[in-house]
Amino acid sequence: MPPAARLSPSAHVDTFTRDHLPPAHRWPVIEFTTQELVYPDRLNAAADLVDVPAETLGADRPALRTPQGETWTYGELRTRANQVAQVLTEDLGLVPGQRVLLRSPNNPWTVAAWLGVLKAGGVVVTTMAALRARELGPIAERTQPCVALVDHRFADDANAVRDTVLPSMTVITYGGDAPGDLTVRAAAKSGEFTNVATAADDVALLAPTSGSTGIPKLTMHFHRDILSIDNTFGRHTLKLAPDDVVACTAPLAFTFGLGMLVVFTLRAGACALLIEQATPAKLAEIVASEKVTVLATAPTAYKAILRDGLEGKLAGLHKAVSAGEHIPQGTWERLRDSIGLKVIDGIGATEMLHIFIAAAGDDIRPGATGKPVPGFRAAILGPDGSELGPGEPGRLGVIGPVGCRYLDDERQRNYVSGGWNVTGDVFCKDADGYFYYQARSDNMIVSSGYNIGGPEVEAAIDTHPDVLESAVVARPDTERGSVVCAFVVLREGAAADAAKAKEIQDHVKNVLAPYKYPRDVRFTATLPRNASGKLQHFALREIVEKEQAGTVRQAGTVRKESLA
Repeated sequence: MPPAARLSPSAHVDTFTRDHLPPAHRWPVIEFTTQELVYPDRLNAAADLVDVPAETLGADRPALRTPQGETWTYGELRTRANQVAQVLTEDLGLVPGQRVLLRSPNNPWTVAAWLGVLKAGGVVVTTMAALRARELGPIAERTQPCVALVDHRFADDANAVRDTVLPSMTVITYGGDAPGDLTVRAAAKSGEFTNVATAADDVALLAPTSGSTGIPKLTMHFHRDILSIDNTFGRHTLKLAPDDVVACTAPLAFTFGLGMLVVFTLRAGACALLIEQATPAKLAEIVASEKVTVLATAPTAYKAILRDGLEGKLAGLHKAVSAGEHIPQGTWERLRDSIGLKVIDGIGATEMLHIFIAAAGDDIRPGATGKPVPGFRAAILGPDGSELGPGEPGRLGVIGPVGCRYLDDERQRNYVSGGWNVTGDVFCKDADGYFYYQARSDNMIVSSGYNIGGPEVEAAIDTHPDVLESAVVARPDTERGSVVCAFVVLREGAAADAAKAKEIQDHVKNVLAPYKYPRDVRFTATLPRNASGKLQHFALREIVEKEQAGTVRQAGTVRKESLA
């Protein structure tokens, strides 16, 4: 058994997560190569995130703000997190190890709830408010939460999941005026709570991967993992200061957003500006008006801000981070040349919790993603798993203090190979050790930083009553990197027109998270298949690739032809 897979005695009374860890022989290699990555046996990450800064830097320091003028200090955040822990344990009977599902946009009570679950020894399952019941149901079914803490504006889908999938789950809303609202319950509590002495290797977080199709992949992260992403990328690359004001557009359900707004910000004693939703133009306005000093978002937002001529609104930033997809070199150079902003590009993964390759400041090499941050190592792997040399493209493999552990999932075999975490990205590196992104090695569609599984979108389109079958591929897009392009075969008599295309788009938005809908809908008489009847997605990709090369007429939203 690998040393890192030898687990210490758990504080969990409910042993669900320990029982569903992958077998030790399928774990990736886990390494603790710096002093910062050596942890005591007992560790509750919430203590480091809110109790320590409240005690050492001052309870009156601002911890959380919103553009609407709300401010919580570290002392207030600690008190409310303790109150949530009290509600969970005293009112709802939570025992260590049980799962609590969170569903909300980014706001202060979501952070308090997240910390409160950890304090109580629970396991957080953070989900996006955009997910519909169809997507939320499999997550709840896999993780078996006993409680769901849900923003009152997004309760319907959680209630639907409870009624159809998990009757034992108690749904508690917050932010409303119901007598049983979490905020009302919390106000009746003392705010004094003794954190459960969880093990450093007790599971603290179950994070669904954003691009899962069918049965979702649930990544399992320990208490020590939460601190490890700060002791690597946070402390060595991002280097937040207590006076920083940090904004990030990613939801807390994305570990990119969780790291930027909770882990890195709170451990530094800085202040997170929580934005529920904003267009790129609105984001630029907020950055300027709220005096944000550190911004993290996807390349799409930076490109849109430049397109609208609003880059001057970002002039007050000390640092900016781009993740979710590779930032184009031209976008990076325009921000550097116009306002002197050297964006930190980075690659991370939900399986690895956050960014593991990046560069900052003068260490940035334009066009490169960067080098492994301290605590990680990376390699370019050939088809046989051997390490390739400089200039040779291959699969990216990563090893560090965190690694892929799927919740009871055979797909663990696909992500972990020879001890490496194999991310599904094709990279090459130069002689100086800088890594350069080439492409995705799978069929995932990456649009505006979101991973979108094509089969999931196809399944949603196919539930429309006028659709016989569909196929989805990525279409390159200058603003979003790529967009979902759907080829659709309609039933006889259905009108293949713009109105039908919009109808299908709206249908998908009602079935899946809206960001997954096909922005390009094309009607066709048939779909290409091989002799055995297997759908040939590559033929559809060739169509959109030829369009990009200018060899065929650019398609509109609606086109009908035979693709057989």
